[in-house]
Amino acid sequence: MKTKLLAVMAILGMVATASAVKINNNLSINGFIDGSWSSVDTDGAANTHDEQAMGLDEVELNFIITAGSVSGEIHLDNEVGTDGTQGNDGNGIEQAHFTYSFANGLTAQVGRFGSALGLEREDPAGLYTFSRAYDSVTVGGNDDVFNIGNIDSNEYRMDGFRLGYNLDTVSFSVAAGNPTEAVEESNNGGAAATEDNLDYEFAVSFNGLENLTLGAGIIQINNEETVGAALPQDITVTNFTAGYTINKILLLAEYVNADEDNGDDLSAYSILADYDFNDKFGIAVRYSEWEESATVENEKLTIAPNYAITSSLGAILEYSATDDGDNDQDLLALELTYTF
Repeated sequence: MKTKLLAVMAILGMVATASAVKINNNLSINGFIDGSWSSVDTDGAANTHDEQAMGLDEVELNFIITAGSVSGEIHLDNEVGTDGTQGNDGNGIEQAHFTYSFANGLTAQVGRFGSALGLEREDPAGLYTFSRAYDSVTVGGNDDVFNIGNIDSNEYRMDGFRLGYNLDTVSFSVAAGNPTEAVEESNNGGAAATEDNLDYEFAVSFNGLENLTLGAGIIQINNEETVGAALPQDITVTNFTAGYTINKILLLAEYVNADEDNGDDLSAYSILADYDFNDKFGIAVRYSEWEESATVENEKLTIAPNYAITSSLGAILEYSATDDGDNDQDLLALELTYTF
């Protein structure tokens, strides 16, 4: 089933644009349409209510361009960001970058792109579940710090450059840039002047052992500084991932730590097992925990059967039970994703 193949490729760090409609020798197009119905029942200290929703969650169209040693990608996305605008900046451009490949395995990428880290990737085609492993947690003013692969959260999407080096079993990358909503420098006088220093990321992956893939990396988030004000709390995020296949079972694990300078030091982890009964039907089970603060720890159990209606149309039925200490939340969702 193509949706599951794309998920495996994305999670293991492979190029998810391998499946695309070829327009000519230099241009291919792929994308997806994703919609869902969901029901959330919250019972606890905050409230007792049932909330239902149905809608078109995300539509994305990707252009993949190749010309000799140079390749490029443009991802147009209608995903509504946290500030209520398309693509978080109003123009719907989720990614736009080009990459130059040297003969010795070195690559140089420039433009807008997401993090190379994180177990769950940016699009529904890179997920085994409807929901993500962790709810949004704010550290040092940065929202959703644990969902590193979620490019639509805007915390780990940057405009900058990335250098990569690929060997047979090991690959490395280092990136630097600013978040797409950042004001790199504002000099309008007095204490109102601001600057946002570059963020940095280092990632490494290893697949030298049969059926095993390991990943690790670190992200340094340098938050915006205001002249004359107290220095912001910068954040160091570390991430470790592992994937292992046993016959029809895929096992995935992740650990994330977000350490704020002179502030919060919070962590999260998740474990997921996906079993394929046949080429069409499978089931994913995930358990995740994350710290919301030094005294509040949340946990979630997810069961998500998945079915390939056609080679391009996949369905996920998910039940998740979340305990955040004060509230219990039950989620039931049906998601349909069409990929091309």
